[in-house]
Amino acid sequence: MSARRAWVGDLVQDDDGQRAIVTDVRANGTVWVLRPPTEGGCHWETDDPDSLEILARSGARDSR
Repeated sequence: MSARRAWVGDLVQDDDGQRAIVTDVRANGTVWVLRPPTEGGCHWETDDPDSLEILARSGARDSR
């Protein structure tokens, strides 16, 4: 995992301007699963993590 890439728990914005929480990284780190930051809505995926702008890092990662 690159320190510059989004990871599970991070708040991000995708290329379409949608805010999301990264909920999972699958397929040996090639697919990022995203969900809306508030309840409801569909999950979506990206295979281009470099397109995700990190808005806030997960609190769990900040404490390490």
